[in-house]
Amino acid sequence: MEKNVMMVCIPAGFLGVVATVLGFAAEAKHVRAADVRMTDTSCIYPRSPALALGLTAAVALMLAQVILNTAAGCICCQRRPQAPSNPNWMIALICFIVSWITFVIAFLLFLAGAALNDQHGDESTYFGGYCFVVKSGVFSGGAILSLSSVALGIIYYVSLSSSKTHESWGNQNNQSIAMTQTTQPVFVPEDTYNRRQQFP
Repeated sequence: MEKNVMMVCIPAGFLGVVATVLGFAAEAKHVRAADVRMTDTSCIYPRSPALALGLTAAVALMLAQVILNTAAGCICCQRRPQAPSNPNWMIALICFIVSWITFVIAFLLFLAGAALNDQHGDESTYFGGYCFVVKSGVFSGGAILSLSSVALGIIYYVSLSSSKTHESWGNQNNQSIAMTQTTQPVFVPEDTYNRRQQFP
């Protein structure tokens, strides 16, 4: 079981770190207001690597989420064990929900930031005398949330695996106890039975 857990957690954790690093790199490279040149009718945006960095971070985050949820399975389809005997199930449920919420937000932040950085060249997006750029903190927020999402996903997977192990171990103990309590039939020789009938 431990080997299987490591085979899932290591790739997912690596992808989570990659998404986080790429998110912070995109934050450092994204187009800022000082980089945009304004003309009378348009805004001229420079080329920025933040587009590729943001998209790659989103893909890495999505792969990490797919690995964890494919290995663990949907918690809604799992049979819930008894809460007093297995508290790991509640931890897994909370981490599952929060992990998906942070994943969706981080994924959307990466995509939105990447899309807004794909405006190199002359653009006629001149609204009210302002040029629109990605607000600072979009990519870094996605990076922090992606790391949180993967960390919670790993906790969810480990807790659910421990829950299954605990439940199967408990079932084996119950079966062994039931087997030891089974009474074996006792055979009495026929002559002993006949003597007890003659001399009660």
